[in-house]
Amino acid sequence: MKVFNTPINECIVIEPKVFFDERGYFFESFNERVFEEKTGLNVRFIQDNQSKSSKGVLRGLHYQRGKYQQAKLVRVLQGEVLDVVLDLRKDSSTYGKHFTQVLSDENFTQVYIPRGCAHGFIVKSETAIFSYKCDNVYNKESEGGIIYNDPSLGIDWEYDLNEVIVSDKDKDLPLFINALPI
Repeated sequence: MKVFNTPINECIVIEPKVFFDERGYFFESFNERVFEEKTGLNVRFIQDNQSKSSKGVLRGLHYQRGKYQQAKLVRVLQGEVLDVVLDLRKDSSTYGKHFTQVLSDENFTQVYIPRGCAHGFIVKSETAIFSYKCDNVYNKESEGGIIYNDPSLGIDWEYDLNEVIVSDKDKDLPLFINALPI
């Protein structure tokens, strides 16, 4: 497993070691001991989530607040997405900065998203199955979000934003400056 730092404090890109042969491939998608050893992070994931989306679906930018903040380890099981992480931690030197990473079923790349960051993605392939490991349970009353096209953030979604498919709920999210605190 290879670990790479990103421009966001504590946000990490992980590339697992994949073994290919004539039968296909095998890789260890998560090993708590190796994860802690390679990242220096002691995170206990307690919930796994999965979503399936069509091309052009944009989900985000979402986060959990207060005692329900979540760290996540995300990856794509099928298809390809552009993953986006936005730092909302006011005490962080990377507050307000974002990072993007292509995740696909061909590159096997994963992103560790620390607590206090918003997250979203857009589907670049015909469909995508997205997997989230979370270190805390979801709580509806603690959800927060930021509108994906906030001009102050300057996120390049690498997609025509006039053609994205966004939920009504995500269309009504506030600008970064008006977002609920984490």
